[in-house]
Amino acid sequence: MPKILKVNTPSDYSRYLGHTDRHPLVSVIEYSRISPIRHSLNSYGVYGIFLQDNNNLDLVYGCGKYDYKDGSLICVAPGQIGGKEDNGEFVSIGGWAMLFHPDLLRGTSLQDEIKKYSFFDYRIKEALHMNNVEHRTIVSIFHKMEEEIDRPGDDFQNDILVGYISLLLKFCNRFYNRQFMTRKLTNADILTKFEELLRMYYADNRQTTEGIPTVNFCAEQLCMSPSYFSDLIKKTTGENASSIIRQFVVRHIKNELASGLSVSEVAYISGFEYPQHLSRMFKKATGMTPKEYLESL
Repeated sequence: MPKILKVNTPSDYSRYLGHTDRHPLVSVIEYSRISPIRHSLNSYGVYGIFLQDNNNLDLVYGCGKYDYKDGSLICVAPGQIGGKEDNGEFVSIGGWAMLFHPDLLRGTSLQDEIKKYSFFDYRIKEALHMNNVEHRTIVSIFHKMEEEIDRPGDDFQNDILVGYISLLLKFCNRFYNRQFMTRKLTNADILTKFEELLRMYYADNRQTTEGIPTVNFCAEQLCMSPSYFSDLIKKTTGENASSIIRQFVVRHIKNELASGLSVSEVAYISGFEYPQHLSRMFKKATGMTPKEYLESL
């Protein structure tokens, strides 16, 4: 079993690194000040944003490794596991870490808003890539948060810190949406792999035992989180991933109906539990029942 560091509070991570926190719910760490440090594979009970600079680490998440480079942001949320298992090695790294406890957001508008930021669900493979200007923007916010934490606490401090976090997440959201536009070739490659995955799923007749493929299944096979996969497909094609799957299944149904099989037979070999489920999807997608479609041929 791998050694896992439980990060239930920001100070759990800080103590491991030898960093002293000055706020119970927020930690801002510049790695160059405390390096060298030991690796850690972390189980998070907090939110975290990690800025990678001059690092060459294989960070594992889920079934793959993070696709990141210098100047990338890695975002984690409570319930996730990631990092690199401690092997006793000390390494010098650059960049920043900012961790905050969910309690900091209680009673604020960000408590609900943060659920909308799907880059926190990057559990597998993807990091947020930034250019130099964006990098400076993020570092400047970390510096402002440090300055605020160094001040004596008062009734306004937590609100100000939440404001900085909210601003930081808005910038992350901008980078997130821009990333899809600047990585079009990669996105097109993922779309090709998505279509090939569906084709092979039906070629192997997996639908007869496992049912119609789901978005979660396809995302897992492509080593992505469901939310990132859904956003990528939506921004690449203009359609939801579930819609792409339905379109594929409907094409499969049309081919089988045209071959002379009955609706019940096509339902079985297409992954439907009942024929009426097939008819309902087919009518919604084409505006015709399977019988009407056959009459139109």
